[in-house]
Order: sequence, then C-alpha cells, then structure tokens
Amino acid sequence: MRNLEQRTKALTNYLWSRKRPMETADLRRKAQKLEQKLREENDVLSSLKEDNEMKLQEKVVSALRKTTYHWEELNYSDELSFVYMAARMDGVFAAVFRAMHEIQKRAPDFHPLTLLDFGSGTGAVSWAAHSIWGKTIKEYMNIDRSASMLALAERLMKGISEDQDVCIPGVYFRQFLPVSPKVKFDLVVSAFSLNDLSDYSQRVETVKTLWRKTDGFLVLVENGTKEGHQMLMEARDIVLQGTDKVVHDPREPYVFAPCPHHLPCPRLSPDRPLPCNFIQAFVPLPFSWNPPQKQEIFSYLILRRGSGELEQPWPRVTKPVLCRPRHIHVHLCCADGSLQHAVITPRKHGRDLYRCARNSQSGDRLPVLNPDSELDLGEERGYMAQDHKKNMDKDHS
Repeated sequence: MRNLEQRTKALTNYLWSRKRPMETADLRRKAQKLEQKLREENDVLSSLKEDNEMKLQEKVVSALRKTTYHWEELNYSDELSFVYMAARMDGVFAAVFRAMHEIQKRAPDFHPLTLLDFGSGTGAVSWAAHSIWGKTIKEYMNIDRSASMLALAERLMKGISEDQDVCIPGVYFRQFLPVSPKVKFDLVVSAFSLNDLSDYSQRVETVKTLWRKTDGFLVLVENGTKEGHQMLMEARDIVLQGTDKVVHDPREPYVFAPCPHHLPCPRLSPDRPLPCNFIQAFVPLPFSWNPPQKQEIFSYLILRRGSGELEQPWPRVTKPVLCRPRHIHVHLCCADGSLQHAVITPRKHGRDLYRCARNSQSGDRLPVLNPDSELDLGEERGYMAQDHKKNMDKDHS
C-alpha cells in the first residue's frame, strides 16, 4: 500500500479530533440564534419580501456549514481497515489492557468465561483479554458491522497460514449482537466505538443493550479528549439512572473505576470542562516510522453489577505526582465528588503513606479512607500549574 505512513498519521489525527455528531434539536437552536443575529445586524423587519427571506436563509445555512462540525460515518473497507490496524491496533490494545488490569488487580477472584466485544475492529480487545484471562475465557464474541474489519481480525488470529485455525480458541466473529436478552457475558467491552454511532439516541440504546448483556463487568474506553470523556459520562448516567423499562437483572450497577463515587464528575464544570484521562506507554507495531515507545492517552469507565459495599472508597490520583524535598503534591478525585490538592510529608503523615504517594502515578488510587482528616486538603488552584511545570522541567533536566 502506497503512502501508508501518511495515511496512518492522517487517520490517527482525524480520529483524535473527531467530535460527536450534533443533535437535530441543537442544530435548530443554533440556526435560530444565527437568524436572529443576522436580522439584528441587517435591521431586517418581519415584513420582508420573499427574495430577501431566501437570501437570509441562505446566509444562515452558509454560516451553519462554516461553524458546525460535520460528522461523517466511517465505512471501513478492506483498505481503510488495514490502515486502521497499522494506526490504532497497538494503542487500543494498550488502553484496553490497562483498563482490564484494574479489574485483575482489584478483583482477583473474577475469572470470566465469556467476553463480548462491541465494535471489535481488529480484535485487539480479545488479544488483551486473552493475555490476562486466557486460561478461563472459553468464548470471545467479536461484534463489528464491517465485514472487512471482521475478515482482517480473523486473518490476524489465524496468522500467516490461511488453513490454520485461529490461535485463540473460542473466538467468534459476528456483524450483529445476539438478540436474546438471556444471552449474557461475564465481561462486555466497547473500545473507541461510541463515536461511530450517529446520534445520542443510538448511543443510549447501545449502552442499555450492552449493560443488559453484562453479567459481571462493563468496560468502556474512548479517546482521552473532552468528547471521549463526555460520552463516557453520558453512558455512566444512562446505566446509573436505570431508565430501562424492562429490568433483566435486579442487581444494581456501581462505578468500579476510575470514579471513587457516583456523583457528577467534578471535571465537567460548565465554566471549564476538562477530560479525565490517563496515559499508558506501550511498544508500538514495528513499522519503520514508529518510535521505540509511544503513549496512548485515553479515558475509561468500568461498571460492575452488585452493591460495591466491599470496595474501599480510596481517592484516585488525577495528575502526575509532584515530588519535592521532604513533601509531595498530590491531586485527588475524592469520594465526596470533589477535586482536592494534598501536600504529604513524612513527619505529618508517616513514612508509609509518604512512600506510597511518592511511588504513585496518575491513575493510581491512594490508600486513604478519609482524606479530609488524614491529609491537608485544599481546592485545586490553577496558578500552581506554571510553577509545577517549571519544577518538573528542572527535575527532568
């Protein structure tokens, strides 16, 4: 394939900058505001002639086209599927593996027998799950509407020889989800697929369907952008609010990770919404243009069936830990739904907690049950960012 390097970079940039499709109601409101603004600017009276009204409508449509994101559905042909594999398979594997590792670490007794991957693409989710629970998983159900993508994923599973069976036993490839509500899976995953749905109603119905299919854990992974994070928070609200008229499983959902609470995300403030994202380093596919190591910036959400009473509500580290002489700066998302900044010292908090915090990274949980009483907390302050950056640059140099 010609220009593969340029095409992989172009596809990666496009997928990273991709936004959700604008809803029809939002588009109408935007058109009404533009029309009102144009009328005021041109001092147009309501009793306009027909040709002037047509010109005004043309201006509104032209302005909408220039200022509105144009979402397009991606049709994965054989060629585009191969470009996607070269561009994204390794990063998807890294992000999904990191999310699954959270389950493996905190729920060691969880041994899934069945896996459902919605929007399976190149099959990276099955590879990641097999590397963690390969001894127990008996069925890997890969669902993708693109026949070309499914054929590529199956070919990757078989290896070089066409006659060879898939190297992971129990892998199946389908274009549609199982219809019966009785068919459930221990582990359900959707990675980088929600933005391929054309509107909010489709995302709602898809998330509800995936939750109905979930018997243990539901894992959702998206780009670590504002759009990706907001789609995950949409999904979180859909499941937690329980708007399903038909309840197929009475067990209540709870947020397993990364949120230590069920409250609204404190990063989604109306004034300055910020994505809750994480970074995973990985060794990329051995193409000549790839560096020895890359980083995947992603957001994820893990929901579990059950009450979650045995879970410790430890706060999660949301930014890189800043180590200074005899003290450490840690930014936390706490169980009360707030973002806090803590300064930890060995004298005040003990050497065990100090060493634990010093060796923590962004995305880790800090083993403190009551941060308000055990740590010196203060609201996060924006003015500290520049000083922190300067100090980090000094440390690296």
